[in-house]
Amino acid sequence: MRFNEDVQRGSVPVGERRGRPRPAEKRARSATASSHTTPALKTAKKTVRAKAPVTETAAGTLPILYMLSPQKFMSPFDCNMAIDSGYKVVLPYDNVAVEDVRGLVQDAIFSRPPKARTGLFIGGKDIVRALDMMAAARAAMVPPFEMSVFADPGGSFTTAAAMVACVERVLRRTTGRGLKGRRVCVFGATGVVGFASAVIAANAGAEVRIAAHDTLEPLIASARIAEERFGARLVPVDGQTAALKARVLAASDVALTAGPAGVNILSRRAIARCPGLLVAADVNAVAPYGVEGMDLFMDGAPLPGCSTLGVGALAIGDVKYKTQAGLFRRMMSSAQPLDLDFRHAFVEARALASGPRAGKGGKK
Repeated sequence: MRFNEDVQRGSVPVGERRGRPRPAEKRARSATASSHTTPALKTAKKTVRAKAPVTETAAGTLPILYMLSPQKFMSPFDCNMAIDSGYKVVLPYDNVAVEDVRGLVQDAIFSRPPKARTGLFIGGKDIVRALDMMAAARAAMVPPFEMSVFADPGGSFTTAAAMVACVERVLRRTTGRGLKGRRVCVFGATGVVGFASAVIAANAGAEVRIAAHDTLEPLIASARIAEERFGARLVPVDGQTAALKARVLAASDVALTAGPAGVNILSRRAIARCPGLLVAADVNAVAPYGVEGMDLFMDGAPLPGCSTLGVGALAIGDVKYKTQAGLFRRMMSSAQPLDLDFRHAFVEARALASGPRAGKGGKK
């Protein structure tokens, strides 16, 4: 009852009669609540209210790579290499014919400003077709709308360049001179890596013979293409049996094997019987290896039971990986459009192979 009496006498403020706090109390409560707000909460509120600055990429500065393959897919290996080398956008196209190249190239160059960081990579498994696509791409460009083109079908150009460069490094290190005048035999020359290796070695001054696994006819056709397209002289020879292989090895300073994965081509006994064979290199990284007794990391160590020096697939692969990455980076950094093929791959691989060695001939 005391409360009702006080209300009647007017001693209780109106705000309290209705159960609401007075203005002074509101300010006090607000101040108290503010004093209990943590610095982290205040920062969070500011962060929420702050607007992130909007940054726009200038047209043509984003590195974009178009990847063309005449096969039903583009190699994931090449896609990964391009991305890890610095390309921000990689767009693969498959089942591309030579006659498709012109339209694709012009769509790519006319949609970006001149000097844009746009590149074109050509893959597949056919060296001649890849170079035809490369020529079609260059013919489709309209200066100043141009871009760099890099052909490496099946990784053949960079792998072959790395193998030949590694062999040349071992020869220079052990004999004081490189490939010029050397007798080189290539097993697996019907494949893209073997054929490219033979052409690179011949253009480096070696006398190159390509050994047949079945019949000579495919190698005769390959030799004709090498002469007509690249000015390289390749001599097809029989190598279908152990005796024929031994005859080829006995007349060689260097043996290169680039056969299918998991297929042994040269036996330990055959190599041991050829003391004049200075170096044997193999790109097969799947056992059994192309050269029996080869260690994947060999970089000039003697093969078991003989004086021939071995160059293994992973020693070659290290230079191949760096060669392909280096050519991708050259495309991105060049102010002028480039056309990169096996010749440029060999220059790059030679420079890498002549640098500091990773090891001393055995495992890394």
